[in-house]
Amino acid sequence: MYNPEIKIHKTELLSDNWYILNKVTFDFKKNDNSWITQKREVYDRGNGAAILLYNSTNKTVILTRQFRLPTYLNGNKSGMMIEVCAGLLDQDNPEQCIIRETEEEAGYRLTTVHKVMETYMSPGAVTEILYLFLGEYDASLKVSEGGGLEQEQENIEVLEMTFNEAYAMIESGEIQDAKTIILLQHAKIKGLI
Repeated sequence: MYNPEIKIHKTELLSDNWYILNKVTFDFKKNDNSWITQKREVYDRGNGAAILLYNSTNKTVILTRQFRLPTYLNGNKSGMMIEVCAGLLDQDNPEQCIIRETEEEAGYRLTTVHKVMETYMSPGAVTEILYLFLGEYDASLKVSEGGGLEQEQENIEVLEMTFNEAYAMIESGEIQDAKTIILLQHAKIKGLI
């Protein structure tokens, strides 16, 4: 593809039930110039975007709470996660996606967002690039109660709290979602709230 030190030999489709799971066989050139063959499973769910909604006047943030099956299967007793608004790009660019997801999940219609960074959240197994944003909200931007889309079977609780309360939830373990932690820490470092 892009790197002459990687040679893809075979890609086998293992599942396309919800997203795409492939088994890839490839050669990789090591630092000593020898080659090794490896097989890895790679999960492709598309790219996504996430946003920390903040109000600098009131020093508040909007987060969501929803059930996440993988966390439940891996020891999260309730399966509930507190997160920033997020979603898959589908056919949108990252900015369009996160503006759409903000309205669907939180009920706020933003017109501008600020890109913070692009990150791979689980690069050992998942292809997804996650685009992280900040967006300022106030009461004038509220257009609905949010909660997600019924046709996507979303059941999202919208949470508004002070930034300090949200930030303290990282240390208490109430917030364990990486994208949310990154965005809250970014806001703290930059002194946005």
